[in-house]
Amino acid sequence: MLIGSLEGIMGNGLSSHNPLVMLLFVVIYAVGVLIIMSAFAYVFGWIERKIIAKIQLRHGPNQVGKYGILQNLADIVKLISKEKAVPSNADRSLFILAPQLMLSLMVFLILLVPIFPSLQVANFGLSMLAIFVLLGFSPLILFVIAFSSGNKFADLSAQRSVLMLMSYEIPMIITVASVFLVSNSYNIQSIVAMQSKTWFAIMLPIGFIVFFIAMLAELERPPFDLMEADSELIAGWLTDVSAPYYAIALFIDYTRMFLGGLLISILFLGGWNGPILPPTVWLIVKAFVIAIFIIIIRASTVRMRIDRVLRLGWVWLIPLALINLVMAYVLFG
Repeated sequence: MLIGSLEGIMGNGLSSHNPLVMLLFVVIYAVGVLIIMSAFAYVFGWIERKIIAKIQLRHGPNQVGKYGILQNLADIVKLISKEKAVPSNADRSLFILAPQLMLSLMVFLILLVPIFPSLQVANFGLSMLAIFVLLGFSPLILFVIAFSSGNKFADLSAQRSVLMLMSYEIPMIITVASVFLVSNSYNIQSIVAMQSKTWFAIMLPIGFIVFFIAMLAELERPPFDLMEADSELIAGWLTDVSAPYYAIALFIDYTRMFLGGLLISILFLGGWNGPILPPTVWLIVKAFVIAIFIIIIRASTVRMRIDRVLRLGWVWLIPLALINLVMAYVLFG
């Protein structure tokens, strides 16, 4: 009810075309998204621990708060209260700035996704294309984080991550092109509107599978978590970060997962389309379901070797993405 009222207020405010009113409601939108994003990161930090513990037959957090719900709060306080250490060999300015830049990029991308559809912050012709163009900067920022630390293990890990991300962005973009072809638009609103009766996951099942796997790699979630290989690269590009920067990295991780769930929901699962519930609730519920499935995959799979990761991307996903694009053109073009 609160979300529905907020959407109605935003829609009325934007219809007045008053710049001050528009700025006010954009700020309200940003605060609302920040609250949703922070709640997602906190709740799923707890849910991930509980699901992994359940699948692996062990206890998750269960002491701090009811069912251990306050364990994440205790961990956050512990992490941010520790010293902000910078390695002696690091490029101090880049080392401090790069994680914050990565977080800012993820937050900005989520702001471009119309979680409150009536506000339509990203309602322009190339809105979805702009999101994927900006998403392509994430490998560069990850490399800067590792390179600026002056640690060779972090550097090697970042090189592996960038190589993987570049490999999987190709089939992901080809798959997104098939969505653009079927919807005949690069606009988020139009893409969602085209799924009012049938989801693209049903119309383009191969594309949905390819995109989901490529998004897992983009998020560096298992089995594609090459940044952290205990027997090879310690903690990857996070090897030399101190506790406060590690807290930022964790928030980035869950922010990326939230963004991935939103993009999968919008492109293939009908976005905010759904009966009875407000549109925003439907979008968030779908993103939550995707995130839970991602967590289950983490708990039930093992890390892949770099050669197998690259082989999967180049040998299998790219041809499947091309087949999906041809089928989209033949059946719906």
